[in-house]
Amino acid sequence: MSTEGFHYEVIAEDGPARAGRFVTPHAVIETPVFMPVGTQGTVKTQTTEEVAATGARIILANTYHLMLRPTAELVAQLGGIRRFMGWPHALLTDSGGYQVFSLTGLRSIDDGGVVFRSHLDGSKHALTPERAMEIQGLLGSSIAMVLDECPPGAAERSVIEQAVRRSTMWAKRCLAYPRPPEQACFGIVQGGVHADIRRAHLAELAELPFDGIAMGGFSVGEPIETMYSLLSELAPTMPRERPRYLMGVGKPIDLLRSVGSGIDMFDCVLPTRNARNAQALTWGGRVNLKQARHTADEAPLDARCDCPVCKKHSRAYLRHLIRAQEILGIRLVTQHNLSFYAALMRAARTAIIEGRYAAFAAEAEARMLAEDEIGGPS
Repeated sequence: MSTEGFHYEVIAEDGPARAGRFVTPHAVIETPVFMPVGTQGTVKTQTTEEVAATGARIILANTYHLMLRPTAELVAQLGGIRRFMGWPHALLTDSGGYQVFSLTGLRSIDDGGVVFRSHLDGSKHALTPERAMEIQGLLGSSIAMVLDECPPGAAERSVIEQAVRRSTMWAKRCLAYPRPPEQACFGIVQGGVHADIRRAHLAELAELPFDGIAMGGFSVGEPIETMYSLLSELAPTMPRERPRYLMGVGKPIDLLRSVGSGIDMFDCVLPTRNARNAQALTWGGRVNLKQARHTADEAPLDARCDCPVCKKHSRAYLRHLIRAQEILGIRLVTQHNLSFYAALMRAARTAIIEGRYAAFAAEAEARMLAEDEIGGPS
């Protein structure tokens, strides 16, 4: 069923949690894995060498933004997105659907696809399943995502049912569209907060020859406990022999809970976005570098972290950089946050292999909640 050059195997299981190895033509990816987000062909403030130094071997780029600027055609002319940005490892592109559907008032949709106006200059564009695959083929990503309809979290059941019907039809059209020989394709399960709709949609997509299956439409306003409950029910039923991807999630505790349900792959802008807001993510929850308590604090961001930032710099220095609005401050906190996410996934993998995942996750979550400097879910 896998595209040539792609292979996923389960290495160890501990309850629903699993450690795996995802072989692609461009990298071997050990799972569970967090994929840093490089929206416009860059992980914000980081060089590709710095991203790779965290241990990342796969990142995500955004089809919607790249199709508008600099255009997929130009990227193809310049050798594809990996060469364009100097990233030698694997890369996943989303279909652009989520961004298009968030353009309230700037788009219209029917079974054929979506017509929308660019947020950059108001120019008119059409995104069909075929065009989404064409763009991702031009970009030359390792993994392409199907075009799907992602309805708002609070949408009526009838709206969600319509979106699922359309997403299934589009998924089949995406699969039928020719793609580069070294590009895999993942399907996306929708269904909002309705377990029965998601279960049926998952069953439909599992019958199709996708290289992996993703859960979409989470973290869009639904209560977090609802997401946890749905994942604990549905993730273990996703195809065992293919990677399981949870799109757009999330916080460190979200990752711990989702790995415990059997999810393999994650992406989220949170590590880079929080860094721009002076928040470091650590084994002890969030560190708020805007707080005066760190003015003369010689401690590293996290004594349990072995990233270059924690080895070399104090909280006092990082706070100084943030207050002085020095770009280096954001760069260093971003580097730490990405390193922490990579370390969190490595530790989860080790715990699964050693058969102690539940205890590891419970202890890590409790510590993050107890030591968090901001309050609320970390």
